[in-house]
Amino acid sequence: MSSIAVITDTDSSLPPHIARKFNIEQVPITLHIDGKSYSAGVNFDDRAMFEAIKASGEYPTTAAPAPDAFVQAYQKALENGADSILCICVSSEVSATYNAAVMAADMVEADIHVVDSLELSLAQGFMALEAAEAIRAGATLHDALELIASLKGKIHTFAVLPSLEFVAMSGRLGKLPASIADTFNIKPILSVQDGKLEVVNRQRTLKKATELMLSMHAEAVDGSGVKRQAFIHSDYREGAEALARRVAEDFKPEEPIFFAEFTPGLSVHTGPGVVGIATLEK
Repeated sequence: MSSIAVITDTDSSLPPHIARKFNIEQVPITLHIDGKSYSAGVNFDDRAMFEAIKASGEYPTTAAPAPDAFVQAYQKALENGADSILCICVSSEVSATYNAAVMAADMVEADIHVVDSLELSLAQGFMALEAAEAIRAGATLHDALELIASLKGKIHTFAVLPSLEFVAMSGRLGKLPASIADTFNIKPILSVQDGKLEVVNRQRTLKKATELMLSMHAEAVDGSGVKRQAFIHSDYREGAEALARRVAEDFKPEEPIFFAEFTPGLSVHTGPGVVGIATLEK
C-alpha cells in the first residue's frame, strides 16, 4: 500500500496535538516584528504576538513560507517513507503560500499535488483532517482529492470581531472608519467568502453580534447532520468555551469538538478577543 503524506500551513488553525494525531505537517507562516522573525505555531502563538505588539508598539508584517520551507517539508515526508504528497494551502486570494508550495513541488522529484483550498482557518484545517482520515482508512490520492472537492459548501465558518483596531492597523480598512465603528460599538461578523475573510454583517453590541452569528451559522448548516465542529479564538479561550456551551444542545457532531487559536498569521489582522465557530456537515 502506498503512503501518502498530508501537509498544510499554519493558517489552517489546526492545534498541534490534532495535527500530530493525524500526522499532518504544518509549514509555518512567518511574522516580523521589532527586527525579529517568528514562525507561527513554532515559537509564536497568539498571546506571544499580542504581547510583542504591546511591548514594541509595532504592528507585525507577515510573510508566506518561502518555497524552501515547503521543499524541506516535502523532503522530510519522502524520507519518512511517503510515496506521494498532498499539500493543502490557505486560499491564494489572501496569501502567496499556495504559489510557494507549487514552486517547491517543481523543485522536488516526487508525486506532489498542491491544492488551493480557497479557505482559511479551520475551513482549511477540516479539509486537511478529512483527507488525512480518509488516507489512514485506505483512500488513494485520487480519492482524497475528490473528497476535498466534495467538501465545498459543506464547511461553514463564522466569527465575531470585538474591535476594528487591528484591521485598520493592517491597512485593510481606513483608521477613521475603524475609529467610528469602535465609537459606536459596532461589531463585525466575519465569514469566508470566495476565498477571503469578509465582513458579512455587523451589530451594535458584542452580544447582538454573537446572537446573529449563531443564527447565521444555524441557517447555513440548515438542519444537516454535523461531522466536525470546533471553536476558534484569538487569545480568548474562555470566550470560545462559552460559545461551545451555547450550541452544545443544538449540534451533535460525530467527532469530538475542539478549540483552536486563530494563529498569528490570521489573528494579526483581527486582534485579540475573536471568537468563532467552524462546522463541517456530514
